[in-house]
Amino acid sequence: MKNYSEDASRQYHIQVAEGEVGRYVILPGDPKRCKKIAQYFDHPVLIADNREYVTYTGTLDGVKVSVTSTGIGGPSASIAMEELYRCKADTFVRIGTCGGMQTEVKSGDVVVATGAIRMEGTSKEYAPIEFPAVADLSVTNALVAAVKKKGYPFHVGVVQCKDAFYGQHEPETKPVSYELMNKWEAWKRLGCLASEMESAALFVVASHLHVRTGSCFLVVANQERELLGLENPVVHDTDMAVQAAVEAVRILIKEDQGKG
Repeated sequence: MKNYSEDASRQYHIQVAEGEVGRYVILPGDPKRCKKIAQYFDHPVLIADNREYVTYTGTLDGVKVSVTSTGIGGPSASIAMEELYRCKADTFVRIGTCGGMQTEVKSGDVVVATGAIRMEGTSKEYAPIEFPAVADLSVTNALVAAVKKKGYPFHVGVVQCKDAFYGQHEPETKPVSYELMNKWEAWKRLGCLASEMESAALFVVASHLHVRTGSCFLVVANQERELLGLENPVVHDTDMAVQAAVEAVRILIKEDQGKG
């Protein structure tokens, strides 16, 4: 593929060059979260800031690690993973926010995704719809170990991914309300834990690239609890999910070093 970047040594969208990122990369959506996450690194340095993509690189336990924001949704997330992969990254931990779907998934909890419902468009340009969007087991296990070590309330299971935020929150107003609302009920009956916007694309792109990825989320709120009149505060502090992701990377570093 032709490199459209003005500097041919840099990836077109993320504006990062090979050697500037570690093999381990944490992927938040919001660019403003990158600095917050990088503060957990030793000696973090701002590498690039272009469009929705902000990248910092530092070290954890003496190993080079990075954080790159992806923006909202599968299209921009898949671009970030593709270009980071070309810079030799091979292990990705997505950290973000979600809305709970089961009543036991409460505001402020952490959700670790084992797989994702492909109710979005990006993954369909990588794999037939029959192919599952699943997280890497080693990354998932590291995230579960991390939240257990931190003592956070957490849930592990399947999440739903969509492209339209307001299609989830105002489905009755959309011309395809019949489909959105019926499928939402199906996902709930199947035990889907939460709804978000990036994991399905990242899991399928990772399968295509043969790299590792996993996801963890802060539950901001739960619209199903709201409908039932249950307690449902809105929580914005993502620090628990951030700390879980950082600790998971530490666990993966230790495991990988043990394998030589």
